[in-house]
Amino acid sequence: MKISFENPDKINGLLTLVVEEEDYKNDVEKTLKDYRKKANVPGFRPGQAPMGMIKRQFGASVKMEAINKLVGQQIYKYVQDNNIQMLGEPLPSEKQEPVDIEKDGPYTFMFDIAVAPEFKVALSGRDKVDYYNITVDDKILDQQVEMYASRSGSYEKAEVYQENDMLKGDLRELDENGNTKEGGITVEAAVMMPSYIKVEEQKNLFNEAKVGDIITFNPKKAYPDNDTEVAQLLKIERDSVKDLESEFSYQITEIQRFKKHEVNEELFKLALGEDTDVKDEAAFRAKIAEGLQAQLVGDSDYKFLLDVRAHCEKKVGKLEFPDALLKRIMLANNKDKGEDFVEKNYEESLKELTWHLIKEQLIKAQDIKINDEDVKETAKEAARAQFAQYGMANIPEEYVENYANEIIKKGNSTEALVDRAIDRKLATTLKTVVKLNEKEISVEDFNKMMQE
Repeated sequence: MKISFENPDKINGLLTLVVEEEDYKNDVEKTLKDYRKKANVPGFRPGQAPMGMIKRQFGASVKMEAINKLVGQQIYKYVQDNNIQMLGEPLPSEKQEPVDIEKDGPYTFMFDIAVAPEFKVALSGRDKVDYYNITVDDKILDQQVEMYASRSGSYEKAEVYQENDMLKGDLRELDENGNTKEGGITVEAAVMMPSYIKVEEQKNLFNEAKVGDIITFNPKKAYPDNDTEVAQLLKIERDSVKDLESEFSYQITEIQRFKKHEVNEELFKLALGEDTDVKDEAAFRAKIAEGLQAQLVGDSDYKFLLDVRAHCEKKVGKLEFPDALLKRIMLANNKDKGEDFVEKNYEESLKELTWHLIKEQLIKAQDIKINDEDVKETAKEAARAQFAQYGMANIPEEYVENYANEIIKKGNSTEALVDRAIDRKLATTLKTVVKLNEKEISVEDFNKMMQE
């Protein structure tokens, strides 16, 4: 096989492969012999059909399959052996002449290859990059204590309704005269939270209501734009709400008021675990701050890597890419979305591709390598973040470990975990390479900055 590669402008490559008969002959003959052994041809014992018949029936398809396989292998071998930084997949060249496999070779195959632009990016102590140390202030600690107290709160019975109370009572549909409608809608022990009623006139009907009171209101007027809410309250199909105009009586049988948990040792144990040695609110806040600080380092590192990206993109400047070929590759990968999709998303794809190429150089320069333990630690970080969303701090390591194992077992998140593990290690390493322009910032201001 003869292989040649043309790359005059450094980014548009043309790979030409000339396939001779001896390149694929042995593979074809071996495959046809296997076919003959398995062929069940009428008039012949199994495995005894004439080879000429086998060749006439299967020869062309076997030959094509062998050539395609060979060409694919040789393309990637050549690219790897010659250190060609190929972008995407090779595409059949627009210069390709039709190939007739029925005729004798040699056969010429031509492929267009997108080649990454040549550039060099390096970081050192001369590069200055912002790094935000996120501080845990009293405001965020107040919010966290409030969250724990709310999560561990409970409902207690009350006699007079107040805003945000939950009511339980019996609903009955009324006729035009205000009497219970015969055969009308009835719901026993219906649960309501009047504070969620959208129309003030209807909501005010429940002000200072007491256990035993009967309130007359109109569900459709109370929730004018939410037929689903009405259907759930009245236990009817959503389609039935459309023509519903009736007033309903609601006799209150119970009023429940949510009470936050007191900030005491019981709450500390609920939030931090039975083994906690926290005895007072000051120690509780300190423990929360410690946990938050560990989580916030990850947020700081994420922002740092974004700033490293912006810094490197500025150093590199605008790179020249084989646009026409990359658009063809993008279209081939998104055939169902069409050319409009390619044109609309091409520039954003180039930005991501540029950062990918930059990051590859940074990873190589810092000799960043990822192993199973790095992926496992990243999964554990994701597990802790998941627990934290539910207000669960200081989860025993055994639970974190088990949850991380489940994340890894799912498989569909493995690639994302590897990428995240690389980013974590890269951020940690680059913090020791560049000069950090350290800034203190509150959680609130940091979140605002990230939203912008």
